[in-house]
Amino acid sequence: MELIMTRLHEVTVLIYAASVLLYFIDFLHNNQKANKGAFWLLAIVWVLQTIFLLLYVLQTGRFPVLTIFEGLYFYAWVLITLSLIMNKLLPVDFTVFFTNVLGFIVMAIHTFAPVHIESKVLAQQLVSELLLIHITLAILSYGALSLSFVFSLLYLIQYDLLKRKKWGKRLLRLGDLTKLEHMSYVLAVIGVPMLILSLILGLQWAYIKVPDVVWFDPKILGSFLVLIVYSVYLYLKVRKQMYGKTLAYLNLASFLTVLINFFLFGSLSTFHLWTT
Repeated sequence: MELIMTRLHEVTVLIYAASVLLYFIDFLHNNQKANKGAFWLLAIVWVLQTIFLLLYVLQTGRFPVLTIFEGLYFYAWVLITLSLIMNKLLPVDFTVFFTNVLGFIVMAIHTFAPVHIESKVLAQQLVSELLLIHITLAILSYGALSLSFVFSLLYLIQYDLLKRKKWGKRLLRLGDLTKLEHMSYVLAVIGVPMLILSLILGLQWAYIKVPDVVWFDPKILGSFLVLIVYSVYLYLKVRKQMYGKTLAYLNLASFLTVLINFFLFGSLSTFHLWTT
């Protein structure tokens, strides 16, 4: 029974991650389809959390607020409830998105904290699965950012061919500039929230498994540098309406931080798994 409940909590976290991803897209574009999808995914999370909460009350015979562990779960439930209410009643996409990022952090801490698991074997397995999800999200994020880089590079090649009037099959096969720029941007939009979620889970894993971890570790700082650089890229694209060759060069420079973080900072890290 404990194993089943653990798996259900993990599924809930994954559904919540998908909801945060869609809320991020809505946050940037005021996309109603993304908002609707995020809302219903979050509603599923709320239903599951409410069921878990009621089961816990029935099992213990009291309201779950007496310990830090219990308080975290109830706190996450409150944040999700408020987020659902705000989503329907208030036009505050900024607040809804960041409320859900906070809610995801709290839920992840609660779900993957091994202290509430009686079985030591299951507790170790849970922490290992936390690492697996962290690495998977990081790789998917880097994959999306890599493809974003490729589309920006193709944009610059296409731009150069048009400028030099090099007409031919190569020009037609590359596609038009607008489509290349759009695909580069969309992939960055997908990659950034995945990186945020990966960082959240990765920091929790480090806190659990590496108690003496140096928080100024090059890999940690490098990951936040990548997040900041791509956040600036998205800000300039969405808010400042930057486009064209300048934006493409900025994306190429941003991807350089990904390579530095992966190869250089990864090799300098004192604990990161990819260095072994």
